Amino acid sequence: MAATESKPPAGAVTARRLARGCWSAFWDYETPKVIVVKNRRLGVVYRAVQLLILLYFVWYVFIVQKSYQDRETGPESSVITKVKGITSSEHKVWDVEEYVKPPEGGSVFSIITRIEVTPSQTLGACPESERVANATCDSDEDCVAGHLDMLGNGVRTGRCVPYYHGASKTCEVSGWCPVEDGASVSQFLGKMAPNFTVLIKNSIHYPKFQFSKGNIETRADGYLKRCTFDEVSHLYCPIFKLGFIVERAGENFTELARTGGVIGVIINWDCDLDLPASNCNPRYSFRRLDPKHVPASSGYNFRFAKYYKINGSTTRTLIKAYGIRIDVIVHGQAGKFSLIPTVINLATALTSIGVGSFLCDWILLTFMNKNKVYSHKKFDKVCTPGRSSGSWPVTLALVLGQAPPPPCPCSIDPGQAGRPQDEGESQAQAGLSPWPCSTSAPSEQMVDAPEWGTGPGPCASEPPQDSRLTDPRGLARL
Repeated sequence: MAATESKPPAGAVTARRLARGCWSAFWDYETPKVIVVKNRRLGVVYRAVQLLILLYFVWYVFIVQKSYQDRETGPESSVITKVKGITSSEHKVWDVEEYVKPPEGGSVFSIITRIEVTPSQTLGACPESERVANATCDSDEDCVAGHLDMLGNGVRTGRCVPYYHGASKTCEVSGWCPVEDGASVSQFLGKMAPNFTVLIKNSIHYPKFQFSKGNIETRADGYLKRCTFDEVSHLYCPIFKLGFIVERAGENFTELARTGGVIGVIINWDCDLDLPASNCNPRYSFRRLDPKHVPASSGYNFRFAKYYKINGSTTRTLIKAYGIRIDVIVHGQAGKFSLIPTVINLATALTSIGVGSFLCDWILLTFMNKNKVYSHKKFDKVCTPGRSSGSWPVTLALVLGQAPPPPCPCSIDPGQAGRPQDEGESQAQAGLSPWPCSTSAPSEQMVDAPEWGTGPGPCASEPPQDSRLTDPRGLARL
């Protein structure tokens, strides 16, 4: 007795069938089918979506963003600055060489408005500042000799000595004495500072378009010596008063001069090179860059020292300077018509109009009352014959619809259904390969239109064929 063959598990059969179906569906070809739906509300939605997409691309993409242009951002730029003016403090008169740091005239510079001076510092031993942690003491035991505090002013000697003023004591350190907090004197330089003039010379270049321009008007009549900046009348006179810069940044000059701060001068070059070069003009804006509302990092200051010798010993004057730092920032972009971005954005616009069709199809197949009817009308499946019974021209003609299809197996004369068939007829009908039939279910029509087939069988009758389509010479032309 033969052994019973083991059947594969049902899951494997299902997986094999699913894989075979996916592989077969991978080679299917899909083509859109046009259906006209006579529905006024759906038509209004469709045209409204198309209108919104069209307005978006015409107004925003092409007019506002100018997406038809090839663009370059971040121009090559050079900045030269120069400050002029004098001021005075309680003890002396200050000129540009003293209150501008650094003096090279770059895009970043500082204007000193207040200083704290510690004069005549020499190398020696003196009390540590009370601001240093663990610097206060009661006896020498509280001070460790040789200890170096990275936030202090020197190396501790191990002695506890009286402070510069008052009854307190601090540990003695070896370093530059006296320390800053013990003998500094404050001087305010901001009395005349609002009238300082700042020249900002800027030149830009866009290498992609070979376009260059500067922010100074080329005149030989001494124009720059008698003008100051004005957005309307003197746009190409980049000479700004310091008070004007601080005011446009929204700050109080007196407060800013005492605590210090960072002001940004932003020069923006947005150039449409499809227009004349005279339309490419700089635009200036001013704002404070440092966080003034954060107590731990508010303000701006720095230290520097001036060294000299007295009786052969090295002496220095330590200066803690508060000031207004100016950062000149240049940016911009240039655009010029180019065919490539124009074609790309036009193609994107035309493609995006199809979103209206997608939205309306979704509404049609989901929310409409007759959505099943619409679904049957919209999706059809047409199969081509697996093998042909004739030569390849005939097969090609059948696929392209240039020749009448073979008779449907279901179109048998009802009168002959009960008649016995002879052997020849049986063999002839058995040799006919069945012609594929449409799989769409019959449904009511969305529009009043005649139907080609009304027969009850699975194959509907075909429309009458043009006699010219069966001409053998037509097949030869294929």
